Amino acid sequence: MTPIKEVVKEKYGQAALRVTSGGSSCCGSTSSRGSADPITSNLYAGHETALLPLEAVQASLGCGNPAALAELRPGETVLDLGSGGGIDVLLSARRVGPAGKAYGLDMTDEMLALARENQRKSGLANVEFLKGEIENIPLPDNSVDVIISNCVINLSADKDLVLKEAYRVLKPGGRFAVSDVVTRGEIPAEVRKSILLWVGCIAGALDEFEYKAKLAQAGFINIGIEPTRVYNVEDARQFLSDHKLDVDAISPHVVDKFYSGFVRATKPV
Repeated sequence: MTPIKEVVKEKYGQAALRVTSGGSSCCGSTSSRGSADPITSNLYAGHETALLPLEAVQASLGCGNPAALAELRPGETVLDLGSGGGIDVLLSARRVGPAGKAYGLDMTDEMLALARENQRKSGLANVEFLKGEIENIPLPDNSVDVIISNCVINLSADKDLVLKEAYRVLKPGGRFAVSDVVTRGEIPAEVRKSILLWVGCIAGALDEFEYKAKLAQAGFINIGIEPTRVYNVEDARQFLSDHKLDVDAISPHVVDKFYSGFVRATKPV
């Protein structure tokens, strides 16, 4: 296991344990359904979270709502890469209905335990949580209609392999529909590192053009990235100040350059 993967696994395992003990996540408060964190808050509509276990909502460490943006249809099979506490898997299961199937894939035992308990509380039968890594998906070729993910691919040290695996398990015509942290334009290395640490605990976000190029290299077509939430320096002022950075000085290097994006692509028929 790579050093990056070890740290990610440890931090997200700790986040799961904090949720089960009533604490907070690594990226912002999850002590209530109405977190004030600018990254993870207000991503889901009230009617979506009302039917879910509280712990599934509290364990959400994402930056978007891919289950809604993917426009899932009844009867489809969907896979969530890095499913965490299971919120997007449970929402997907409701959207695809009893004739469909929602898989969640996670490498962290603590998150898997939390997700399976959330599934039990939800009463949803068309859900299955798998242990594994997003660089080595434990599903057959051409077995999934839609792949979603919520602010997880940016954590991988081998994004090319993640996208190659996603392409492999998607059926011809299948959809890649993920929320992820994306950057835009030239950014000083120190600023980039600090902002990405704030955005995703540990993040290695791709530039939007590089993301599109990697999707194309993996074989995808109809590639697009739609910004869903742009982060500004005021959101991160306290974090950056704690890291001894002059917030006012770096502001010009940050404006409109870090955002949550909905990344979509299609596997050719």
